[in-house]
Formats: sequence, structure tokens, C-alpha cells
Amino acid sequence: MRTIPKVAGVLAVFAIGYFAGQVAPQLTTQAVGQEDAAASSEGGKALSEETKAKIKAAADAMNAAVEALKLDQAYTSATKGLNTFGVLVGGFDSLKDLEDGRGVDPETFAALYAGLAADEIAEKVGRDPEGRVTYNGRLVRMYPVSRIRALYSARAAITGEDIAAELDGKKPAKKADAEAAPAEETN
Repeated sequence: MRTIPKVAGVLAVFAIGYFAGQVAPQLTTQAVGQEDAAASSEGGKALSEETKAKIKAAADAMNAAVEALKLDQAYTSATKGLNTFGVLVGGFDSLKDLEDGRGVDPETFAALYAGLAADEIAEKVGRDPEGRVTYNGRLVRMYPVSRIRALYSARAAITGEDIAAELDGKKPAKKADAEAAPAEETN
């Protein structure tokens, strides 16, 4: 008769272990997920108030640029929120690009995958069996690399970024490399 309490004890320990194994990973995942969300919302680091103010000022300037581009009929977005890439390249019509199936800019592409389609097109956005984003049943693709490079070039012309060498496929010499290189002798 002593075996019944032993078996019951073993079963109880097994049941507790099983229950803990089922519940603990869910609790851990939830806690880590919340921490990840909090960290990603601040870029993983605490931002100073000065930095936050500068980011807000940049966003305000971008929104003013969007309004100017819209007045020039040079900006139409297919997604919710500000498309900073579209603003910095001098505007484009990502909605028309999406309609024509020619591909979209990287920021529109990411926003569509994040579920941020503009309300007027949301019903036309879906997913294929592999989880890829579709528009009117067609796979949404990013612009060809040549178009992205051309847009970065346009952006550099507007913003003054010094990326011409990278766009030409040549990496500029680093300052340290240039300073460390010995001067050539002429004979």
C-alpha cells in the first residue's frame, strides 16, 4: 500500500513541472516582449530632453516640407504617417507607383509590411500564402536598385550629403588612410 502515495507524489511533481513548463515560457515571453517594445521605442537608449526636442523640431520641419510638396503636387503617400524618404528626395507619388505595380520606396515598403497602409487603400492590401504583402492581388516589391540609387542621388543634391562616391560604387578614402599613406617620391 505504500506504492500508492509514492506514485501520487511522483504524479503531483510531474503535474507541477508540466504546468510550470507550459505557463512560464508564456510569462517570460510577455515580459521580454514588453521590455523589447520599451527599448525599441527609445532606440535602446534613454534620450536626453535636448535630443528629443531636436527630433521633434526635425519632424515639424518634415511636416512643413510635406505641405509644401503637396502644394507643388509632388507628394502622395500610400501609407499613414510621414514618409521621410519621400520628403528628402523631393517628393514622389508612392500611391501611383503602387497602383502601377512598379515597386515602392523602402519606407513605403516597410510601412505596408507594418500594416500602415493609408485608409483609402487598406482594403486593397493583403498577404499572399507566404505572408508577403500584396496590392490588388499583386506582390508589392521595392523599387529596382537603380531607382533607389537615383533617389539617393536626388536626396544628396537637395540635402548636401556627400555620398557621390558611394553611389558611383567607389568608396572614398578614409581620413586615417589618407594621412597614413606615405607621400610618393618623384625622381
